[in-house]
Formats: sequence, structure tokens, C-alpha cells
Amino acid sequence: MQLTAKLIQVLPLQTGVGRNGEWKKQDIVVETDGQYPKKICISIWGDKANESVLQVGNVLDISFDVESREYNGRWYTDVKAWKVDLASPAAAIPPVPDFAQAPIPPSPPVDFGADSADDLPF
Repeated sequence: MQLTAKLIQVLPLQTGVGRNGEWKKQDIVVETDGQYPKKICISIWGDKANESVLQVGNVLDISFDVESREYNGRWYTDVKAWKVDLASPAAAIPPVPDFAQAPIPPSPPVDFGADSADDLPF
């Protein structure tokens, strides 16, 4: 899955040692754009967290997987990023003219009383 969102918070780095060796996890909180913005906490495992990219205010392109697991009868869902990059700047789009504010020129009057033999469309 892919998401473009603004980084609003970088949580403290978590580290530990497991049966496969040392691990580190960086959680970030991003906010989507739109009429109803959503906040999403995303986990970045290992060395995929780049400090230069993870600056509050940056707009990020995030590739991620959603995974759920069951533990003691309860379900837990993780959003795990596998790639995080700065979003490419939007191409400059020229502003659309506001035609609603432009005056509409008056149309010439139509003479319905004139009878012409050449008024057939064919």
C-alpha cells in the first residue's frame, strides 16, 4: 500500500535484543490530507528510518503493509513501513481562472418576427 502524508510527530526510538539479535523500531505519526484528515502511527523497523527524511513538517511518500495478529483472544494491528521517502513536489499548476466573477457579455437580440425562406437547417 502507498500513502502520502505530513509528518507531525517522531516518537522516541525503541531498541532491544531478541532471539535474532538487536532490533530497533522508530514510530512516527503522520496526518493525511483531505476534508477529514486522519492520523496514523506507522512503525519503521531496522535501518529504514532516515533521520534527514524524518523531520516534522515533511510530506512523505510511505510504502507500507498492514498486519494483524491475535494474542490471548485479542487482535492487534500494525502499520509497518518498508520504504519512506520525501514526497516529490507537486508540479506547478497554473491557477484556473474564476469564470464565475467575470461579467457575461449581453447577447444580441433575436428577431423572431422575421420570416425568412432560408431558415431551414438543411
